[in-house]
Amino acid sequence: MPNSQEDFKLLLKQNGLKVTTQRVAILEALKKRPGCHLTAEEIYDCVKEEYPEIGLATVYRTVQLLSDLNVIDKLSLDDGYIRYEIGKMEQANSHHHHHLICLNCGKVFAFEDDLLEALEERIRKTLNFQVVDHEVKLFGYCKDCNEQSDNSRTDSKI
Repeated sequence: MPNSQEDFKLLLKQNGLKVTTQRVAILEALKKRPGCHLTAEEIYDCVKEEYPEIGLATVYRTVQLLSDLNVIDKLSLDDGYIRYEIGKMEQANSHHHHHLICLNCGKVFAFEDDLLEALEERIRKTLNFQVVDHEVKLFGYCKDCNEQSDNSRTDSKI
């Protein structure tokens, strides 16, 4: 992942994009919030603090463009919003990023592990279908919600 504004500028140029303050600011906003899965509106709120002249439409256009170029990742966590996060730009074929979603509090946890390598290889061999990406979302209850649930069960027995 790029570590500086200069890296972001180079990345934009390499993708044939004009380097603009807004594009760099959006990438910076995502980089400063690793593990966050921000909506375009949340990105707008972050960028607006430093660049009050930016418009929400600019953010929408920019995140779509950056997503189309695989500079940022676009994901749906089944909550009605499209969310964005900084991608693994240095690994073009990387798709080992998955999400755990708590059904109680809504927290999202990212984890990296390619759980499906063997299945992808089997699909390639048996069906001659090359999987290039996948998205795994596992739904359940986080540690905090599990502990609250355990405590309420204990309290109800008293």
